[in-house]
Amino acid sequence: MRMDKFPVTEMQTRLTKIKKLMQRDDIPSLLLLYKVDYFYFTGSMQTGLLYISTKGESIFFVKKYLKRAKEESPFPLILPLSSYKDLPKLIKDYVGFIPKRIGIEWDVVSVADYMRMQKLFPEVELVDGTPIIREIRKNKSQYEINKMKKAGLLGKKIYEEGRNFLKEGMSEIEFAGILEAIAKKNGHEGLLRMRGLNGEAYTWCVLSGESGGIISSIDAPTGGFGLSTAFPLGASRKKIKAHEPILVDFGAVTEGYQVDQTRIYSIGDLPDKFVDAYNAARKIEKSVIDAAKPGTPSENIYYLSLQMAKDLGYSDYFLGPKGAKVTFVGHGIGIELNELPFIAKGHKYPIEEDMTFATEIKLIFPNEAAIGIENTVWIKKDGYEKLTPISEEILLV
Repeated sequence: MRMDKFPVTEMQTRLTKIKKLMQRDDIPSLLLLYKVDYFYFTGSMQTGLLYISTKGESIFFVKKYLKRAKEESPFPLILPLSSYKDLPKLIKDYVGFIPKRIGIEWDVVSVADYMRMQKLFPEVELVDGTPIIREIRKNKSQYEINKMKKAGLLGKKIYEEGRNFLKEGMSEIEFAGILEAIAKKNGHEGLLRMRGLNGEAYTWCVLSGESGGIISSIDAPTGGFGLSTAFPLGASRKKIKAHEPILVDFGAVTEGYQVDQTRIYSIGDLPDKFVDAYNAARKIEKSVIDAAKPGTPSENIYYLSLQMAKDLGYSDYFLGPKGAKVTFVGHGIGIELNELPFIAKGHKYPIEEDMTFATEIKLIFPNEAAIGIENTVWIKKDGYEKLTPISEEILLV
């Protein structure tokens, strides 16, 4: 089956940008072990690692499968790698020298792999390459935006078709499975990548009625019962009822790029209490997106959302119940669910053109329901564009 190959111009642009950041931070070389990071520069997730040099050859080393890596990636130098032990010699043979400093991804590389690299390169200082990797990925190219738009159209199809299957008496996990089947049928890749230790993400967050008020382990306003103590969040075996909010938070991913979105379904009309809460959530979201202009500190937008929730009378419910509130109202998104920027407490850096983030506007009513809306937004020089084109009305069945 034919797959689109990573464009050479896109690859070259990314390599040029990362090399400038490497020179700025005095990191002569990067050695990327994390698949998501080397996929960003090569267009391939075949098992291996990527060596980027500012003063010599850059090399995509592949352990398995070399043939597919060469078919998928336009990277100029792709070499087989039988063992990590061969790395020093291969780098010296093709680049001509071993640098004094090499950056690796401290946030995702295990201690064991760090020690392995230190043993292989005993005279090298291994420094943290993560900050510049995250920095380069925070601004999306048009190529990336187009991928995310495709995922957004997939999300629209999932929510619209799902409406035809939702019925009273089915379980949350049954409806989640139907949504997943619709998604997969239309090209959803299923795996939502999330950076970090224990960074697990899933697409079947369906919370009906009181399930929405259950807090769990995930760093998000919503939780849910889940299916067991091994998976204590998200959709459960609870039966869906008429006239209760059904919150569906479904991330869609195509060709590696994600969008995140949340909508509310209801079988029959909702009580006014929850309709009013949903309208308030939409107002808060609009204030967040309108404020997200290039140059505005991320943290300021977070505090604006808190004030908006207070003015509308929803402070007690916004971003979680008392004692379990989260401190962010948006998260960057692209290849991973937790990229920069974070619209969050303590994040003082400015919003920039071509950033993309998902809003996280949730109101939690303990023992009753969760109400919320979420869109993935692309920040432009003079405005924004939502990449999740689903109706924002309550999806009545």
